[in-house]
Amino acid sequence: MIWHLIAAIFAALGAAGIALLLRLASGKRLPRWIIPVFAGLGMLGYQIHFEYTWFEHKRQQLPVTAEVISAEERSMLWRPWTQFFPMTVAFNVIDHEHLVTRQVNSQTLVEFVLYRFEREYVEQVSAQPYLMNCHTAELVPLASENRPHTEALRTMARTSPLYRAVCAG
Repeated sequence: MIWHLIAAIFAALGAAGIALLLRLASGKRLPRWIIPVFAGLGMLGYQIHFEYTWFEHKRQQLPVTAEVISAEERSMLWRPWTQFFPMTVAFNVIDHEHLVTRQVNSQTLVEFVLYRFEREYVEQVSAQPYLMNCHTAELVPLASENRPHTEALRTMARTSPLYRAVCAG
């Protein structure tokens, strides 16, 4: 967090420096207020760049065995540019290296952990273990001690990215 503040300050200083050079190059015909305006635009530009590259930056940090299952894009009223270009605010990941496959009564059961990354004012990561029956396409979250939480059982579409990633092969 502190590094983003430092980067925003340097973006503001750099943009203000460009405005100062433009003002000097124009023979001081440009108004003085152009310098703080450029500083503010520099900070805003850095923040927009950081928010839009957050998803790709996080994807690069994932291990090669991890697969992004879904991503959520959202528009926000207080960020008017997101009305035209929605911003990725969350995504779900599974790690193929940690899939546990078992055969029970001629049915394939796969135990895996679904990771959710969320970009709020602070980045949040949550992990939830699941059990997927590849034969019936049923998904159930695992509660404490790896016991299925059967009340939350749901049937997945066989075309869903989660089902294909877990049950492929």
